[in-house]
Amino acid sequence: MQINLTGHHIEITDALRDYVDAKFAKLERHFDHINNVHVILNVEKLTQKAEATLHVNGGEIFADSEHQDMYAAIDGLIDKLDRQVIKHKEKMKRH
Repeated sequence: MQINLTGHHIEITDALRDYVDAKFAKLERHFDHINNVHVILNVEKLTQKAEATLHVNGGEIFADSEHQDMYAAIDGLIDKLDRQVIKHKEKMKRH
């Protein structure tokens, strides 16, 4: 799984990159058909926003999350993606 990490108005530090990598590794344990991930971390005044597009076999999965803390925004993003990935996986099993 390849992770492309982009920052808008934020510097992508090693700690931030490691955090994102660790979280997506957890996501990959649930569903191993994730080909490519594009993560955008964005800062707008007081709001930290994390969004991601997962390219998976059979489509794309998108989610975003906002919080005052970037790490909390990433956690929220992973939770949303996790639910969508599990739903996608169930849909794939039915076909």
